[in-house]
Amino acid sequence: MPVLVGDGPLALRRTRSVVDGEAQVTVVGAMSAPLGGDRIALEVTAGPGARLRIGSAAATIALPGRSAGPAHYEIRLTVADGATLRWLPEPLISAHGSDLRMTTRVELAPTARLVLREEQILGRTGESPGHLTTRLTVHRAGRPLLDQELAYGPGAPGWDGGAVLGGHRAVGQLLVVDPSRDSGPVAGPRLLGATAVLTPLSGPAALATAVAPDALQLRRALDEAAAAVG
Repeated sequence: MPVLVGDGPLALRRTRSVVDGEAQVTVVGAMSAPLGGDRIALEVTAGPGARLRIGSAAATIALPGRSAGPAHYEIRLTVADGATLRWLPEPLISAHGSDLRMTTRVELAPTARLVLREEQILGRTGESPGHLTTRLTVHRAGRPLLDQELAYGPGAPGWDGGAVLGGHRAVGQLLVVDPSRDSGPVAGPRLLGATAVLTPLSGPAALATAVAPDALQLRRALDEAAAAVG
């Protein structure tokens, strides 16, 4: 791992991997963040043939700050040919009064492999959520694979209605891109339990989306999705 640099609220630590030949990095919160007005960026590059797993030591909590403006958190992931990146952080918690705009941009080479998990918890125990907007954009071989934006909390129309969360307070997704499936048949969408669905994407990819009452049940649903994708 030629470069491992962190500053401000994000400390990066190389940690022991349980998989031979895979490097592992844990993101550690060095201070409270993101707060209102913060601008945070995290950039990851997996070089040709690399195998890299990135997680976090604890949940990320979006909090209100002294500034009235929103916080911005940008994640940029680049995966080269023959490389595998597992992006598996702990959940993001949208605390009451916070306002966070989060973007994740992924660039995949034609033979890159990706496992990406995102989990959002809307409010801490017993509190209403802040405002949260997330956007996930994925390109493979320079072509769009996925581009979706979600918004929750005050100011987001219909976010808690039956067409979106239906009263649930945990939402997440698991994206798997595996070039070994390029020539395989594409199955249609299917349910994974009562509140999760697995959807094929163009190219060798599948997206599982789930809602749940809490973080524990959400993680279980996404773990089941990971087992279903294989």
